[in-house]
Amino acid sequence: MRTPALAAAVMAWLVTGAVACAPKTIPATAVTPARFPEFIQPPVPSALAASPALPRYDRAWRLFQAGDLKNAERELAAVLILAPAFYPAEAASGYLDLQRKDPKEAVAHFDRALEGRADYMPALIGRGQALVTLNREAEAVAAFEAALAVDPSLTDLRRQVEVLRFRGLERDLAAAREAARAGRGDEAARAYEAAIASSPDSAFLYRELATVERQAGAVDPALSHFRKSVELDSSDASSLAQIGELLELRGDDGGALAAYARSLALESSDAVEARRDALVARAELARLPEEYRAIEAAPQVTRGDLAALIGVRLSALVQAMRSRDPVVVTDVRPHWAETWIMAVARAGIIEPYANHTFQPRAAVRRADLAQAVSNLLARIGTTAQVRTWENARPPFSDLSTGHLAYPAASAAVASGVMTAGADGSFQPSRPVTGTEAVQAVQRLQAMADLSASRSGVR
Repeated sequence: MRTPALAAAVMAWLVTGAVACAPKTIPATAVTPARFPEFIQPPVPSALAASPALPRYDRAWRLFQAGDLKNAERELAAVLILAPAFYPAEAASGYLDLQRKDPKEAVAHFDRALEGRADYMPALIGRGQALVTLNREAEAVAAFEAALAVDPSLTDLRRQVEVLRFRGLERDLAAAREAARAGRGDEAARAYEAAIASSPDSAFLYRELATVERQAGAVDPALSHFRKSVELDSSDASSLAQIGELLELRGDDGGALAAYARSLALESSDAVEARRDALVARAELARLPEEYRAIEAAPQVTRGDLAALIGVRLSALVQAMRSRDPVVVTDVRPHWAETWIMAVARAGIIEPYANHTFQPRAAVRRADLAQAVSNLLARIGTTAQVRTWENARPPFSDLSTGHLAYPAASAAVASGVMTAGADGSFQPSRPVTGTEAVQAVQRLQAMADLSASRSGVR
């Protein structure tokens, strides 16, 4: 097994004086020619210079470089029997095992050498090379980094560490993504954690790990890792959006809104905008009176209910339609929807009766809803649209074209805001349910938003 990087690193350590900074060593006996020049004889520190094992250690190395591995091994074993603390012999035995392609045994020898001296460079580098052969890159990197801590000038070793990190990252990332695709969440998480250990400053690794954790229902770890991704990459709009969603799940609407705002400031997204808008709407709904929140489930709506629906969901349009002429209504105080009743009355959407009463608790019939819809359509639609709706004149089985409610019913159905029955009837006298009223106002809201978008009004 050829290990030129090992030889270069150890030689550099010797040349640059790393050994000179340690206790004085006994120079190794030169061997010419050397069978394995990539291996440099582990130096003997001055503390072991008087050891009776030194001559046999030198002999063992000469045998090794002559290619006589069997007798070299015998001599090294004799050295360690004679002087068990003679750790250079353990390092030399590790090199011999590397040459024999037995990296597992080599690691054991290098470990014993490091027990003798934790910063012994030949053992650190040799251990790293053996671990590389065993495909234990993370441990190899740790061994090489320990060597670099002894001598940071070993540039060849530093480059090897970078290569190993990249190789390990690629392997762990591929394994993580494959496990995630196969739905093996725990395995994917472990592989991502290994990749992060190789590249702790890579924001995308934290983002992908957080995605796996979220899919597994681990909200807190996912939130932590999405935040780490944003910490490393402040432009990570995707992680900010995910943070918003997780905070929503935890009931932190304020935090979620802040996260959505940061995400949208970095990158526009219809999906994120929709979540933000839904959250805002939910927050606004929570602040509305309980009577308002009960409208959608009501078996029939009142005039006050309908005024509140229109006033809340179409507030900008209602304000734009407001008349300057005063409106007198005598029976809405202190009704819960008084503010919205007065607004829609002033806008001419739902008009008070001739006696100046609004009768907010009176039931809304389909003819009443159609009239309110028609009044709003006149403001929402273009001139061409309004003309089309007015001229559509759909036939109703229960409402003649001469009926007072027919024009409004015709426009409401032609525009798609209201629908006729399966039998073609309009049922002008039937009470309107809460669901029906909400759906009609939602359709008007969508039309108003589209109209505002086309005209550039927000």
